[in-house]
Amino acid sequence: MEKLWAGLSSGKVSEIADDFNSSIKFDKRLYKEDITGSIAHAQMLNKCGIITDAEADTLVNGLSLVLNDIETGALKIDDRAEDIHTFVEETLTERVGAVGKKLHTARSRNDQVALDFRLYILKETQAILAAIKTLVKAIADKAEEYKDAVCAGYTHLQRAQPITFGHHLLAYAFMLIRDYERFNDAVKRVSVSPIGSCALAGTTYNTDRAFEAAALGLSRVCENSIDGVSDRDFVAEFISCCALLQTHLSRFAEEIILWTSWEFKFVSLSDEFTTGSSIMPQKRNSDMAELVRGKTGRVFGDLTGILTVLKGLPLAYNKDMQEDKELAFDAADTVKACLAVFAPMVATMTAHRENMKAAAQKGFINATDLADYLTKKGEPFRSAYKICGEIVGYCIKNGKTLETLSLDEYHSFSGLFESDLYKAIDIENCVNKRVSEGGTSVASVEKQISTVNDFLHKI
Repeated sequence: MEKLWAGLSSGKVSEIADDFNSSIKFDKRLYKEDITGSIAHAQMLNKCGIITDAEADTLVNGLSLVLNDIETGALKIDDRAEDIHTFVEETLTERVGAVGKKLHTARSRNDQVALDFRLYILKETQAILAAIKTLVKAIADKAEEYKDAVCAGYTHLQRAQPITFGHHLLAYAFMLIRDYERFNDAVKRVSVSPIGSCALAGTTYNTDRAFEAAALGLSRVCENSIDGVSDRDFVAEFISCCALLQTHLSRFAEEIILWTSWEFKFVSLSDEFTTGSSIMPQKRNSDMAELVRGKTGRVFGDLTGILTVLKGLPLAYNKDMQEDKELAFDAADTVKACLAVFAPMVATMTAHRENMKAAAQKGFINATDLADYLTKKGEPFRSAYKICGEIVGYCIKNGKTLETLSLDEYHSFSGLFESDLYKAIDIENCVNKRVSEGGTSVASVEKQISTVNDFLHKI
């Protein structure tokens, strides 16, 4: 194929340089966005009287057929083309003749690729939003199932205070809701049309940029033509949203890996989401969760990559920006794959109530409730904290728990203790006394589930 930029130059470069310069192998996935943008551009040129009705019809019909043929497999994208824009334009011109060469009037590949990529990021964002919603629903359903299942809450990976498993799961639901909001908010910064910016300075043609933007479902046009072709903030923001989402998935995956170990045995995953060992027949490995955790590094690398590409670029367009595609493609593909496996993995997960409760009954995680008991009897909290610390030390030394310590032994530490202390430190009572908003009581967890479900119904 002849290069679109052949003219002053012969358009001939060495095979090595041509292959190095070419982006068709990865940007061919933008074919639909490229053709959709070109159809809108032809319609705008016609509206503004730059091309005739007949020419516009020829271009629009020709482009529609190219799109249909690519999607049905009748037309294979030629990897020898420089990029997807070249392939589409050359194919169109071969089919419709010289009128195909009018399509590129009042635009450059610089604003064309910026438009294509914005349309692509919008499409991928919608797919990710739908997948986040599915995962949040799976978590909310699982939280409902285990809203009263007592387990140990951890800090520093040490047993800290009794909570419910539903409460713990909902923490991830709210993280993911924030991810949803971040992606959704970013849409308004992606939904901006750069077409009409041309190479960097705009065009001498009297175009209607707002018409073209509206035809593509974009909310507005960029106000500065230099910024229009050189802006890749929307790519960096998209990958940043992907990276933070992956952070949350990775944290959740790490806990699932811990919970499914024999040391914890709080949770079992469905056989559909575990694998075995080639040599150890007893193994059930949480490989899907491990892969999510591992793939998070890829997305972090994509974010570092795009920021590094952009950090030293002078205005306006530079060929370095070609590197943005593979980074965004990889981030989007990775996030979608992780979400696709995570939702059914959570939905089919089984929690072992007795194992979790047994763990919660060890480790003196009701010590704070014992201190609160003394505080409500009139002891200042810091003094109550010290007394309870001494009691825990006594229990450890004598092989006892707070529940098995006698009232006489309690009296040796403080005369404020009465027989009602045993009710105060009962694990389930400890949980259900946490009535503050957002706390771990069953009533509070039910309210949180309702909040999550309300969110899901609104989006």
